[in-house]
Amino acid sequence: MSAVGGSTASAAGAASVGAESIRRAAAGLEGVAVRTPLAALPPIEAQPGVEVLLKCEFLQPVGAFKIRGAYTAVSRLSAEERGRGVITHSSGNHGQAIAFAARQFGIPAVIVMPADAPGIKQEGVRRHGAEIALVEDRTERLPRCEALAAERGMVVVPPYENPDVIAGQATCGLEILEQCPAVRTILVPVGGGGLIAGIASAVRHFGPGVRVIGVEPEGAPKLGRALEAGHPVRLERSDSIADGLLPHAIGTLPFAVMDGVVTEAVQVSEDEIRAAVRYLYETTGHRIEPSGAVTVAALLAGRVRVEGPAVAIASGGNVDPQLFDRLVH
Repeated sequence: MSAVGGSTASAAGAASVGAESIRRAAAGLEGVAVRTPLAALPPIEAQPGVEVLLKCEFLQPVGAFKIRGAYTAVSRLSAEERGRGVITHSSGNHGQAIAFAARQFGIPAVIVMPADAPGIKQEGVRRHGAEIALVEDRTERLPRCEALAAERGMVVVPPYENPDVIAGQATCGLEILEQCPAVRTILVPVGGGGLIAGIASAVRHFGPGVRVIGVEPEGAPKLGRALEAGHPVRLERSDSIADGLLPHAIGTLPFAVMDGVVTEAVQVSEDEIRAAVRYLYETTGHRIEPSGAVTVAALLAGRVRVEGPAVAIASGGNVDPQLFDRLVH
């Protein structure tokens, strides 16, 4: 894979999320984030002879892995910066995580969200005491966030274009490597790229040789396009029931950070995502949101053949109850 802007950008990206930063993030998350279990899944027909383990990030306090990066980033702000309050843009899970972190530090938070964000995610943000600013078009989130930050003097904590956020997400990868030292393959849902960049960083520093595969909806193939082009490519359209994986482009910093570790991305169809949500509910009893089920969708559909032990990250469980009922019945 070609790096963004060449080898210099690649080296800078890797250096921005170092081993010590990941270790410090892990220590800082003790008592805040859950060390989520690896749960064995039944044998998958499309992956004969492969042991598949589910990394249960939906068990986090905010129902998703995002607490790792959000809390780490907020904790690393100066006292003066935290005193100004924090603001971010999010389709839901990062917003809930920032709201949670802000509440822990006793500071104000504003979350810019699309009006069509699932109600369960909007309710989660409000439950943690943050203000919501809704926009009609998802592409309006960033400019609205920046405008409000300037107007109110708040500090922007972006969902993935931030080395501290990525270091926090990397703790998920560090845990996988500690819990399953023999792991050969890790499958990661891909939105803006913060999680997969974090997993790549953990693998680079603590588990060289582990294969890291990005999984995204067919309607939002931003990592696949970026890997083909050698740089982030903005999609004209991004659409899927996996509402947490709909950025129009992979993040510039995440793409640089993952360079040299992540070389492949696979896409799954809407029917395959639905089948994975249903499969996980029927075999484990867990209610996984579509964005969190894409990794299992790729395995079930045989979109990729893997070596085991393989870990599929189930990144979140904040699924709208009505949507979930339609998916599993």
